[in-house]
Amino acid sequence: MYSGLSEFVTSLERENELIRIRAFADPVLEIAEIADRIVKSGGKALLFENNGTDFPLLINAFGSDRRMAMAMGRKSLDDAADETGRLFSELTRSRSSFREKIKSLPLLLKLQAYMPSRARGRGLCQQVIHRDPDLGMLPVLKCWPCDGGRFLTLPVVHTVHPLTGKTNAGMYRMQVLDKNSTAMHWQRHKTGASHFEEWKKTGRKMPVAVSLGGDPVYTYAATAPLPENIDEFILASFLRGKKTRLVKCITNDLYVPADADIVIEGWIDPSEDPVWEGPFGDHTGFYSLADWYPVFRVSCITHRKDAVYPATIVGIPPQEDAWLTKASEKIFLAPLKFAIQPEIEDFHMPDAGVAHNLAIVKIRKTYPGQGKKVISALLGAGQMMFTKYLAVVSGDVDIRNYTQLLGHVLDNTVFRRDLLFSQGPLDVLDHASDLPLLGGKLGIDATVKTGEELTTDPSDEFLSQYNIPDGKGNNRQANAGNSSGSSPQVSYQHIRDEVLRKCRNACSSFALLEGYPVLVAGTGQYDDPDALKKLKEVFSEPDMKSVFRLVLVVDDRLDVKDWFTIVWQMLGNTDPGRDIIFLSDNSILADGTAKIFGKRAFKRKWPNIVCSSESTIRSVDMKWDKLGLGPFIHSPSEKNSGMNFGEGAEVNPREITKGGKDKE
Repeated sequence: MYSGLSEFVTSLERENELIRIRAFADPVLEIAEIADRIVKSGGKALLFENNGTDFPLLINAFGSDRRMAMAMGRKSLDDAADETGRLFSELTRSRSSFREKIKSLPLLLKLQAYMPSRARGRGLCQQVIHRDPDLGMLPVLKCWPCDGGRFLTLPVVHTVHPLTGKTNAGMYRMQVLDKNSTAMHWQRHKTGASHFEEWKKTGRKMPVAVSLGGDPVYTYAATAPLPENIDEFILASFLRGKKTRLVKCITNDLYVPADADIVIEGWIDPSEDPVWEGPFGDHTGFYSLADWYPVFRVSCITHRKDAVYPATIVGIPPQEDAWLTKASEKIFLAPLKFAIQPEIEDFHMPDAGVAHNLAIVKIRKTYPGQGKKVISALLGAGQMMFTKYLAVVSGDVDIRNYTQLLGHVLDNTVFRRDLLFSQGPLDVLDHASDLPLLGGKLGIDATVKTGEELTTDPSDEFLSQYNIPDGKGNNRQANAGNSSGSSPQVSYQHIRDEVLRKCRNACSSFALLEGYPVLVAGTGQYDDPDALKKLKEVFSEPDMKSVFRLVLVVDDRLDVKDWFTIVWQMLGNTDPGRDIIFLSDNSILADGTAKIFGKRAFKRKWPNIVCSSESTIRSVDMKWDKLGLGPFIHSPSEKNSGMNFGEGAEVNPREITKGGKDKE
């Protein structure tokens, strides 16, 4: 495996997976804008050698399936998934005889070999020691124009429980406050925050160490959905096939990987007042707004002589973190099956769902109600508790083929019967719920129904008076009110024209999903605060409420034909319990608009989406040829910025004028 990021960089370069950038690029805004273009175009890892510091900066190192596999020392992620599956199969296999138990000893010895070891002396990460630390020596990024400052975006934060001695290595962003302090953004549900609460009770300062780089598998392990109190370095050692060696910090008693590139040591004093941290352009694609978090005081910075500074950006998906999520889908399928739900065959978290807004689970179904049982179990399991929308399917369907998946869902659901609404914990970054950390959830039982579950056939119940596409793109020929089957059919074009005619006063843009009973309607509430109300009234009319299975309402600043963006915004901007209404037993309207207009009772601040400023875009445009990145790539922010309401991190409705224009 790799002893530090320099070795990983060499490997990436040898495999033609890296571009060295020797022209100057500013860590303040420019590097993030360059990376955003490269990530979204499927480009290579980038090494910024000229960034105003002595440390080269590596970004997009995980931004492809191949590089993700390389980070784990594998030819493919399937190798790691297969090995995990074999391990859990062996661990959970029944052993009735003494001889079989003896045969399992090699496995137990192999597991013992994955336990991290503590070494005496200093590690490579301590070749250079700065006892008068200055965070300004590092090329810390400011990613987006409304960010509260510069943020460490790939820190592995090491903490220990003061009583049990259990350690944790989590990934929490850190905003630089001055030369020797940062804010520590660990959310209430995270283990680091739990350790902090225990240190508060002791009245003592909490030791903290932050490692950057080292073997790239450490970064993945810190983001992996492990149960609390499971050592992340056991997973890292298992994936790399080699024991992780830890060394003691210089100024506190914590242990960090000996081959880390950079280590930042210090403490958090529970008696010190928290600091106002943020905003930050987050992985949801929206700004997470400022809030109070603890202050981390730096006592020492150590690093290797050949240290590389690792960084990433998050924002409107897809970003580099999408490939970390894909790795977890493969690697944690076996634990999910063996430990929680044995009927699970596959699971997937689409990019548009930013990991926690949407999960698709495929099961092997053998009895009625099994889909609903899986929904209930998973919404309380580990980090799955943050999932907002969870769909369970069965049968012959590829859950990564979204066209096929949508058809399967529509053909195997009666909404009134198969949608399970509930409430539960949400990620702190969810901005759409009425309350922070708590909101609506929706489970969708789209499994193939058994005979006991089939009270009605969805295809018979849905729009019998029209000739309209079903979920698979076929035209269902139905004959309403005439058992002889001789009644004339109403054309789908006629339906479309009727919708456009009736909705012209409430909407400014429409899109039909070809072959599916799905409509996207764009509405401008800044022109007419009652537009959404009017639209709901239109689709509640007796002859309109069953025309479409799904009516998705968005702000008309979105391109209603950009389906990825529509899905991302719908998932992010909705609370299922509040924003989904039944038009009929088998058709629904979902309100994915910003909750900032009219007479709504929404009390929380509403964030803007994350985009580069025009000045940063122009700056990168002008130096593109000098960067050596190949053919010119337009900024994604040029298109995405049109979805924003003003230029701040949060939306101020008073700045939005009649006619849909933002005040200059």
